[in-house]
Amino acid sequence: MIWFYTLSSIFLVSIASFAGAITLAVRQDFLKKILLFLVSFAAGALIGDVFIHLFPELSESGGVDLMSSLFIIGGIVLFFVLEKILHWRHCHMSALEDHMHPLAHINLIGDGVHNFIDGMVIAGSFLVSTTVGIATTIAVLLHEIPQEMGDFGILLHAGLAPKKALFYNFLSALTAILGGILILSLDLDVEAVQKYLIPFTIGGFLYIANADLIPELHKDVKLSNSFLQLLSLIAGVGVMALLLLME
Repeated sequence: MIWFYTLSSIFLVSIASFAGAITLAVRQDFLKKILLFLVSFAAGALIGDVFIHLFPELSESGGVDLMSSLFIIGGIVLFFVLEKILHWRHCHMSALEDHMHPLAHINLIGDGVHNFIDGMVIAGSFLVSTTVGIATTIAVLLHEIPQEMGDFGILLHAGLAPKKALFYNFLSALTAILGGILILSLDLDVEAVQKYLIPFTIGGFLYIANADLIPELHKDVKLSNSFLQLLSLIAGVGVMALLLLME
């Protein structure tokens, strides 16, 4: 049953790679406004998952010791490196106008690694419990949607036709399934997942929420929008809290 839950959840997250198609059908000003609220909701969901689900699970395994602290730091460092790659490819887009395809390759490889890790995280969460698995899947899905929209734009800029961009982006997303299968095939016990993978997930989620998503919200300082962003962030945390009712 864990295999079914895990692979179904990962495939659902992979479907988010088609979110880029929305950018072709929606006015850019409207899309930008909606994305900011989605980003704030995703940030709330990630933070909520960390403090409502993941940290309590870590506490049940003996609390935060030196090893788990190092894995939290490891999660932060790894996602820092992935984020650096993301910014590198954005900063070099204009410089690569005469070499479009290498840009597409960089984008797809970077996303493939990121998605592979997402698959590992989702699988590890389901090994702990169904509730933690669902909470983590929702958190991953919410932060993937705005990211996939940006990735789709990069692939279009790299010279790919919209259908090809969607197809290759989906193939990149499917690496998450490989990550999930790897973790499930290792036949890890719950204690090992709680000791190593959960702290790693905590570090990654905290980095994404605080270094990637929340800084985007500060770009819009309009009071009414800021208030709505705050409500969206709280709503994201609230969704994670409501999942406790499943236990």
